[in-house]
Amino acid sequence: MKHNPLLTITSLLSILLLTFHLTDDIVRGFEPGGPRHYTGMLIVVVWLYATLVLAGRRSGYIIILIASLLASAIPYLHMRGAGLVGGRIANSSGKFFWVWTLLAIGITTIFSVILAARGLWSLPWRKSKVKEI
Repeated sequence: MKHNPLLTITSLLSILLLTFHLTDDIVRGFEPGGPRHYTGMLIVVVWLYATLVLAGRRSGYIIILIASLLASAIPYLHMRGAGLVGGRIANSSGKFFWVWTLLAIGITTIFSVILAARGLWSLPWRKSKVKEI
C-alpha cells in the first residue's frame, strides 16, 4: 500500500477550509448554531480519521472520495439563486473571506476527489492467493 502525502495535505486543507466556512456562516447568522451541527462534526471526524489513520488503504480512499465529493457541492449550492455575493452576504463585511473560502473549498475538494480516485485505482483489486507447497 502506497501512502499519498499530497492527498493527506489537500484533504486536511479541505477540512480546515470547510470548518472556517461553517464558522463564518454561523457567525454571520446564515446558519443557526446549536446541536444540529453535531452531524456535520461527526462527518468531518470520519473524514479526518480516513485522512490520517486510514491513509493509503482502500477504505480511506473511499471515505475521502465520498466526503470530498459532498464538500465540492458546497460552492455550487451557494452559487445558485443570488450567487456568491448576492442576498444577505452582499451587505455584510468580510465578503472576501467568505467567497475565498468557498472557492478554495471547491478547488481543494475537487483535487482531493481526483487524488483519491487515482489512489483507489492504483490499488490491487484482488488479494493474491498464497500458493501452498
